[in-house]
Amino acid sequence: MRLSYVIAIFVLLLAPTLICAQEGIIAEGAKVVKLADGFAFTEGPAADTEGNVFFTDQPNDRILKWSVDGKLTTFLQPCGRSNGLYFDKNDDLLACADEKNQLWSIDPDGKEAVLIKDYQNKLLNGPNDLWIHPNGGVYFTDPLYKRSYWERSGDMQQDGQHVYYLSPDRKTLTRADENLVQPNGIIGSPDGKTLYVADIKDRKTYRYDIGPDGALLNRTLFCEQGSDGMTIDNEGNVYLTGRGVTVFDKTGKQIEQIDVPEGWTANVCFGGKDMHTLFITASKGLYSLPMRVHGVR
Repeated sequence: MRLSYVIAIFVLLLAPTLICAQEGIIAEGAKVVKLADGFAFTEGPAADTEGNVFFTDQPNDRILKWSVDGKLTTFLQPCGRSNGLYFDKNDDLLACADEKNQLWSIDPDGKEAVLIKDYQNKLLNGPNDLWIHPNGGVYFTDPLYKRSYWERSGDMQQDGQHVYYLSPDRKTLTRADENLVQPNGIIGSPDGKTLYVADIKDRKTYRYDIGPDGALLNRTLFCEQGSDGMTIDNEGNVYLTGRGVTVFDKTGKQIEQIDVPEGWTANVCFGGKDMHTLFITASKGLYSLPMRVHGVR
């Protein structure tokens, strides 16, 4: 057999792999689209089991809902100045309620219950973002951003800005990492084995192994970039926010930059009926982008 034929057969066999390797994460021809605007500052998008996306307009103290059929409604107002949001397996919405530095659980009817109100009898700095492990345990970040609406003093009662872990039975709160400058965005892998935490002030994002008891182990540098909010897709790519959305693959290599026409991009999540839409909260707007990859529930 001639060498040219051998090469041709080899190329044909490799063609599907080469095409797949060159395929991007964004749906072909898709562009960022503004869905709604007129908000004071959008944050904390999270999708329920149907794919409806809930997000906060924190200065206006409300949680809004963008339904799978494209309708915008107010879910809860006031909402404890909620910031980061995440749905648990019961479709209860956990919220970082910044007004009194608490962690809330909000049922589908909008009734809230306080899960965490302090740590060791001292107020938290202000829970900011959270992720729920498949076993029900909750990780959340607690940076200090002084708020004009606080009735408390703006001074820090804790000894630093840390990451916390609430046990699956929601009875025991422990510190998961005390060695960060200002933790903010947080997301975990769907198999519950890996956690990512962004140290926004130190401009770094770290990766941890999650132990059987919820402990964070083997901290390593994931990338030299901090983030406000974060999400992850079915291929393990991690999405960081700030100046648009920057996407890194599971090895920490940047693979995409999504520009958003706002001064600051606060957070992202996947939603919609098929979870193939990336929802972006950025300053005064809510945006979307159709994706080839999809989110994970």
